[in-house]
Amino acid sequence: MDTFIARQPIFDRNNEVVAYELLFRNGHNNFYNNSNGDEATLNVIANSFYAFDFKGIIDNKKAFINFTEELIKEEIATILPSEYVVIEILENIEPSEEFISSCKRLKEKEFIIALDDFTFDIRYIKLVQLADIIKIDFKITKGVERKKVFELLRINSKLKFLAEKVENKEEYHEALKLGYTYFQGYYFSKPTILSTQNIPANKDTRLKILKLINKDDFDFNHLEALIIKDLGLSYKLTKLINSSAYGIKNKVSTIKHAITLLGKKEIIKWLYIVLLNDLKESDIDEVVKVSLQRAKMCESICDMSIYQEKINSAYMVGLFSVMDAILNCSIEIIIKELYLSNEIKEGLIEQNSPLNKVLKLTISYEKGQWEDVLVYAKEIKINENKIPEVYLESVRWADEILQ
Repeated sequence: MDTFIARQPIFDRNNEVVAYELLFRNGHNNFYNNSNGDEATLNVIANSFYAFDFKGIIDNKKAFINFTEELIKEEIATILPSEYVVIEILENIEPSEEFISSCKRLKEKEFIIALDDFTFDIRYIKLVQLADIIKIDFKITKGVERKKVFELLRINSKLKFLAEKVENKEEYHEALKLGYTYFQGYYFSKPTILSTQNIPANKDTRLKILKLINKDDFDFNHLEALIIKDLGLSYKLTKLINSSAYGIKNKVSTIKHAITLLGKKEIIKWLYIVLLNDLKESDIDEVVKVSLQRAKMCESICDMSIYQEKINSAYMVGLFSVMDAILNCSIEIIIKELYLSNEIKEGLIEQNSPLNKVLKLTISYEKGQWEDVLVYAKEIKINENKIPEVYLESVRWADEILQ
């Protein structure tokens, strides 16, 4: 299943790219086709952080991301790294006291705030005082109005102005002459559409998680139990932990460890973004079922072996063993993006590691390679006669989860 996002560069007065605006797309057509602003923003956040390499697509520059009034109030932006993200506030917001307070909290966290498609109204004075950048739409704003906006410097002397939807050379030179700092539009570059493979969502599991985290005092153990049954969430969570957004140095050994590192407030925000973005995707790919079967079987086999103390890592090895098939990328490259423990990484790629032997036994049994099954069973010292029962139990377990 393909996932899409578009980016459009933003230039400074030296004609150098200083940022990219990240834009919602759900196909190769290069235009916005979603009437739900909340959904579009959640899609952009989820895809740029969990489907793509966020720092890669912005080339270590700033990312302008549109935010609706509701998402600002919900403080969804605070899960993002303030050093890379510019909060772009849409023009249709109501500047209530609640909204202004939310913006102040964003400023306290050192986010840059940009006002999109800005047209001045007395109601926006407090918002202008908080803003860092004002975006002026050159398609809408004409003539003397393009200069008049600089009067806002009387309200906030630190404001910078961005001329957007600049279509031709004449408009660009006019904006330069007037004193605009940043520039964006088709004259420079159309949005570029990027695509990648996404992991199918288990709708039933994600509905259960959404219901759980809406409780005031939910059980973290219950949350962990649900997440480890969902390959997509497990992958995105470990990828998030590896993100520079959090600066977490500990390597993840279990999903529970990852949840603990994030903390309750951050995990709820993260899940809110991912769940609402993915719930509309209801098809379960067969390869996801295989990942769950392998995870459970690796865990059970490890428990019977001489490596009992490694059962949590064994589950993770089985779960992530199909990521190369899902993302059409080598497992060596994939695990570089995931802050997994060395034990799990070795289980996925190191031929002679204990957990790799557990994984190979599992895969050999799947494929009916009986001679290999016997070899690996002997190496990890388990009774090969118990393997059929473990396999059938793993299949039943995965089927129950995906019903």
